[in-house]
Amino acid sequence: MREIKKEYVVTDDNRKKAVLIDIETFEKIEEILENFGLGKYMEEVEDEEVLSSDAAKKYYDTLKKD
Repeated sequence: MREIKKEYVVTDDNRKKAVLIDIETFEKIEEILENFGLGKYMEEVEDEEVLSSDAAKKYYDTLKKD
C-alpha cells in the first residue's frame, strides 16, 4: 500500500483538527471510493431483470419529468 503524505492542522491546544493531503492523492482516494460504491451497487442489482433497449425507453417515457 502506498504511503499517504499528510499534514495535520492542529488547534491551539495541539489537538488534531484536520488533515491536508495533495490533490492527486485526494483524487485517487475519491476514484477508489466511487469504484467501490459502483461495484457494490452492481452486486446489489445483478439479479434484477434486464430490460431491452425498447422496453427501457418505454419505461423511461413513463417516468414523471420535472
